Amino acid sequence: MGEIVACANQKGGVGKTTTVVNVASYLAGAGQRVLVVDLDPQGNATSGFGIDRERLDGSSYDLLMGLKSAAELELASEVEGLRVIPSGRELAGVEVELVSLESRERRLQRALRTEFSRFDHILLDCPPSLGLITVNALTAADSVLIPIQCEYYALEGLSQLMSTIDLIRDNLNPDLRLNGVLLTMYDSRTTLSADVAAEVRRHLPDQVYKAVVPRSVRLAEAPSYGKPIALYSPGSSGAEAYRQLAGEILSRNGHEAEHAQQSPTLAAVS
Repeated sequence: MGEIVACANQKGGVGKTTTVVNVASYLAGAGQRVLVVDLDPQGNATSGFGIDRERLDGSSYDLLMGLKSAAELELASEVEGLRVIPSGRELAGVEVELVSLESRERRLQRALRTEFSRFDHILLDCPPSLGLITVNALTAADSVLIPIQCEYYALEGLSQLMSTIDLIRDNLNPDLRLNGVLLTMYDSRTTLSADVAAEVRRHLPDQVYKAVVPRSVRLAEAPSYGKPIALYSPGSSGAEAYRQLAGEILSRNGHEAEHAQQSPTLAAVS
């Protein structure tokens, strides 16, 4: 049975989408069956896989509204073993539509129920907010992966998100657990990055991944080419960080971490 992981942080620009796109690619490269669900109205994960948002027959909006099944919405990606449910522009107004619906917090949970046996990992790319889309993702998820930018105010945002996770556990999803905290945009030239990293590790011992994602020009460039870093610049420091993260995730799930060292391969049909 697959694990559903929500990648969430209400702060924008912390590397949620970058993390989803790239760790998903390395998990697929390790032979895992992976589904990425883009729940962010900005659709950056969708374009990050080279999918044209202007030519979609359906999106995660249809999934949340119960108009189409996940199987009908999945698109093949350039990475072998990795499929994507894209974000459409209509997703921007879905929270207003969800308000009046029955079981509005469980729409995604119900929609993904049939996908557990088809995928090893389902990664949810959440919007930078704690609205109904993120609540749906946290209710549907088995665990939450939290990227934290190594900059000032990082812990303040983390505290707010942890409070939201506690509320979800108390009211909607008692089994929701913390998958891990990922330090992103680490700049080894500054003492601030080192201080933030040390403080996060002190507050959440054993819950912060060893992998640390550096500031990287290559990571920033890759989305403009519609490719994950593993295909765009596999030898870069950003690629190595996400390869290590995929290995840690596999190890925590009882798999051999060495498999994550394999590079993702191009799909025969995209």
